[in-house]
Amino acid sequence: MKILYEDNHIIVVEKEPNIPSQADKTEDIDMLNLVKQYIKEKYNKPGEVYIGLVHRLDRPVGGIMVFARTSKAAARLSEQIRNKGFKKRYLAVVDGKFEENKGVLEDYLYKDERNNISKVVNKEKKNSKLAKLDYEVLNYDDKRDLSLVKINLHTRKTSSNKSSNGKCRT
Repeated sequence: MKILYEDNHIIVVEKEPNIPSQADKTEDIDMLNLVKQYIKEKYNKPGEVYIGLVHRLDRPVGGIMVFARTSKAAARLSEQIRNKGFKKRYLAVVDGKFEENKGVLEDYLYKDERNNISKVVNKEKKNSKLAKLDYEVLNYDDKRDLSLVKINLHTRKTSSNKSSNGKCRT
């Protein structure tokens, strides 16, 4: 875990791919507990350390995460997320070349709660939810057949790539 910024209110860290944001049934070490351990050791804190999880990144995804160090900071950051004052930006490396350099992808997702997996389904599937994003291809490497893509999520749900030729590489 790499610390990018830290003050009395927040801590910003880089999450490596394949680490969960918070504890799950696998019991693998997660970012929330890694940050708690870091604070506990760095400041020699006795007892339980408070760290607020204000957003998540999916397990396969690497990127920057912001954690609150106080409950007041957690409340304020959560409010900013609700009011869209907190923006997430995504870059992805995907296999293949997109037919168009810009576009919108829409899929319907169904969360299989038992297996904790989301799947792309037909929109008629009961309890499915729309996932929408727009993308822009920033670069294409024809030697390795990889595209660097900027992604803007509209629905805060995982979206598939069925509408494009690209396949997400994690």
